[in-house]
Amino acid sequence: MSASLNYPSEKAGLPPGTLVHVGREPATTGRLTLLTYGPDHLEESQVLSGTDIGDHRASGSIRWVHCEGLAITAFIADLGRHFGVHPLVLEDILNTHQRPKFEEHEDFLFIVLKTLRTDQTLTVHHEQISILLFDNLLFTFREHQDNLFAGLRQRLGMTKSRIRSLGADYLAYAVMDTVVDQYFTLTDTLEEAIETIEDKLLTKPDPETFATIQRLRRELVYIRKDVTPLLEVLTSLQHCDTPLIHDKTLFYFRDVFDHVLRVIDILDSYRDLINGMLEIYLSSLSNRINEVMKVLTVFATIFIPLTFLVGIYGMNFDYMPELQWKWSYPLLWLIFFLVPAVLLAAFKKKKWL
Repeated sequence: MSASLNYPSEKAGLPPGTLVHVGREPATTGRLTLLTYGPDHLEESQVLSGTDIGDHRASGSIRWVHCEGLAITAFIADLGRHFGVHPLVLEDILNTHQRPKFEEHEDFLFIVLKTLRTDQTLTVHHEQISILLFDNLLFTFREHQDNLFAGLRQRLGMTKSRIRSLGADYLAYAVMDTVVDQYFTLTDTLEEAIETIEDKLLTKPDPETFATIQRLRRELVYIRKDVTPLLEVLTSLQHCDTPLIHDKTLFYFRDVFDHVLRVIDILDSYRDLINGMLEIYLSSLSNRINEVMKVLTVFATIFIPLTFLVGIYGMNFDYMPELQWKWSYPLLWLIFFLVPAVLLAAFKKKKWL
């Protein structure tokens, strides 16, 4: 069996709880970092197995195990045995096609959310982040290695920071808040793209502009599918009956809830703007076709009487008195010029041109 699958359908027939990575990209080699901290100390070390983490209940220190890359099937299986995590939860960590969700278990909380980032082509990349919250212990699982949590780690390095004196539930909040803050970066990028498209629509819309609008519409649908379920996740977090979330931390989760609401409102406004731009583009295209048809109609109207005259005097009758006149040919050319001039003047008077 392959160590990494692309789609959940490829797991058909496998037993429930089978630990295999499922994602859009192949699983990268995992980097496991353990941060142990308290009000007066901070230590960083590498983790090789579940036993390296130690007993999170025996010490007053907070432990954060940060896993970057999901080619760590053996470690996740060892984690499940060492901390009593259900195999189906471990399976969901490796299956990166999960919908954002919240699960409350006896000894831990399981949270899934998505990070969103865009590139220069306005293609949005989705990454799953899974969180396991124990008493004084937090696990985070990511697909990639980057600097997403660099600011959070910098705050941990500050002795007088709030995060150093609060529990693992506040650390879970800080992780979620960092992810949601990334959504505002994404919305700023989308806003700039929408403004650029609007400028093109007012100057010279082209098929490339239409393709960009369609791509933005599609990406907004996917973005909203990853953001909207967070409201349900945060609502469940605030109403769950567990000692792992302290009352004073609930206020911070409500703040994240408000941020998610703002993001959803922004996305809804962008959706309306993009739909409006699509209508403007189609209307502009229709107007351009009408302008072309108007010009062609004018030319056709001008040449109809000329064609009529040419048709009459192109007939091969023997007795046509006009053919014997001395000035017939110049007179006909004069008529050829007068008819279009009169028609153009009439069109302008009626404001058809």
